[in-house]
Amino acid sequence: MSRHDLQPRADQPHVVRATVGWDRSLQTFFAQVFFVTEDEPEEGEALIWIGTEPGELLSVEAVIDIVSPHAIVPAGLADQLAEDMRATAGIKDGRHQASAKRSLFGSIH
Repeated sequence: MSRHDLQPRADQPHVVRATVGWDRSLQTFFAQVFFVTEDEPEEGEALIWIGTEPGELLSVEAVIDIVSPHAIVPAGLADQLAEDMRATAGIKDGRHQASAKRSLFGSIH
């Protein structure tokens, strides 16, 4: 799994941070945007969290579109995310990951 933390945009004072990455085991990109809440004023709460289901978010463009209204997207992030995905091509789930997928999703795909 890759993970890249992004800084909030200056015009988004209610955003604490955003995170994007590639989850090899779910074969999806993911995006999280953490907002200030009463219960979590410092750490924030992930009120946007997409990419928790197998194959849910398959393009780099889609993940960047989700976070770009809230966070600064550094130059080169799209290329890095694509490389994160390519770097895991051909890696199979271990016994425990495969078992968990069967239990959660009914298959390992």
